[in-house]
Amino acid sequence: MSSGESVTNEQLAGMIDHTILKADAVRDEIIRVCEEAKQYHFATVCVNPGWVSAAAEVLKSSKVGITTVVGFPLGATSTASKADEARHAIADGATEIDMVLNIGLLKSGEMTAVQQDVEAVVAACKGKAAVKVILETGMLTDEEKETACKLCVAAGADFVKTSTGFGKGGATVEDIALMRRAVGPDMGVKASGGVRDRETALQLVAAGATRIGASSGIAIVTGGTGSSSY
Repeated sequence: MSSGESVTNEQLAGMIDHTILKADAVRDEIIRVCEEAKQYHFATVCVNPGWVSAAAEVLKSSKVGITTVVGFPLGATSTASKADEARHAIADGATEIDMVLNIGLLKSGEMTAVQQDVEAVVAACKGKAAVKVILETGMLTDEEKETACKLCVAAGADFVKTSTGFGKGGATVEDIALMRRAVGPDMGVKASGGVRDRETALQLVAAGATRIGASSGIAIVTGGTGSSSY
């Protein structure tokens, strides 16, 4: 979509991963987020791996997908563990996997290893779940962001994503525009981290985002303002 202003509430809701990733989230909160996602027709809920099966039970009769996170939030776990985590999450009901890029490898200049890390998760998810790669843009230079995007394209990922919501910074219009240029017109770009209101979400969509990760999804589609950092 070329203009955020032309996005309807229904379209915007269909771009939101309604997110609850805080460590102290309890079962009732997970269920509430799932029920909200059904009510507002969000694209997915985004929960930690341990809650995927619970979310799947609540959402089994709906069209809402289930996103979970892999190698989260640091991206520093082994490639084998990331792939295994993805396989277990899919078995539990996950339909989309948000994996964290190995930031240390990228900054070490070990680009082949970075790409192979993503490729392993893509292979584990093939035909079963979409893969979004979290770059943690607040820790990267513009050159590193561009390089990471191109590695993700080469690895066969479905999306690149700005942030975990637990690191430095969050989604910015400038980063989304950079990522969109780097991956071209066809790959998904997810903005996450600090997206709390409709105006910000629309600006990010206008810059090239096709998915929004936020715990303030209801505020975004109703014109209010959320308070969460994610």
